[in-house]
Amino acid sequence: MTGPADRSDLFAFFDRHGVDHLTHEHPPVFRVEEGQAIKAHLPGGHTKNLFLKDHRGQLWLISALGETRIDLKALPPVIGSGRLSFGPEALMVETLGVTPGSVTAFGLINDRARKVRFVLDAALAAADPVNFHPLSNDATTAVSQTGFRRFLAALEIEPLIVDFEAMTLSAR
Repeated sequence: MTGPADRSDLFAFFDRHGVDHLTHEHPPVFRVEEGQAIKAHLPGGHTKNLFLKDHRGQLWLISALGETRIDLKALPPVIGSGRLSFGPEALMVETLGVTPGSVTAFGLINDRARKVRFVLDAALAAADPVNFHPLSNDATTAVSQTGFRRFLAALEIEPLIVDFEAMTLSAR
């Protein structure tokens, strides 16, 4: 594959690695709040995904439950990053093969150089199934937690699991 993986490449990867998946087509969704009606009909954990860059140049992808509060100012010492800000669109396209509104953990399939460190919300790590955009925001794909971990293992990615709820509670 020369360019970034698209949805059919992603699904073929799932099939090769024994990851069962179910996809629901819907109008494009750009923010977590926009997809509430869609989510009401799909079981499991629904996600928000943040593509970040720290001041040292390290790239980060955070996948969390949609309702999770993420304090970007308190996060650096927890994950070992520098000061965090949102990553530029060009870098997002280059590393994850997605555009704003379509950020997804499934984009890690396109990070062949492994430039992105992956942070997984502990609550999302406990959800089953988990729902992500399949590289575009006009569909939602559900995979079991086991399937999601199989996907990450096939990419040789070990997520850094962070309990964002505990961070929020301790910050109060």
